[in-house]
Amino acid sequence: MPIVVDTNVLVRLATGDSAREHRSAVADLSTRPWRVFPSVILETEWVLRSRYGYAPEQFSDFVEWMDTNGRIVLEQAEIVRNAVAWHRAGMDFADALHVAQANGEPFLTLDKVLRRKADKLGLRTELLSHP
Repeated sequence: MPIVVDTNVLVRLATGDSAREHRSAVADLSTRPWRVFPSVILETEWVLRSRYGYAPEQFSDFVEWMDTNGRIVLEQAEIVRNAVAWHRAGMDFADALHVAQANGEPFLTLDKVLRRKADKLGLRTELLSHP
């Protein structure tokens, strides 16, 4: 049965900034599968971008590796895959994840940048209109 992992474990796995903790993460993953929630992936993106300078491609590569390595189960995997693809195409990851979780329903926002980027990708968003 998989164990649910926290952001700090994924950050150690991605960065290796603590050799001891990286080895521990790799060893644990080799002995049992992991489950990762979208909220943990969202926080991981923020940490990797803000603290480690990860570019969207680096983060997207890491999530795609997690998705295909056979030892990690991404919860709501299709939603995460869509968000990663849209992030790779230029959307902010948090915005992409929010829109992906709307599952095709219109996403209401005040964010014109989000709307413009989503429109380029053919995603359903609406700007809140002002009376």
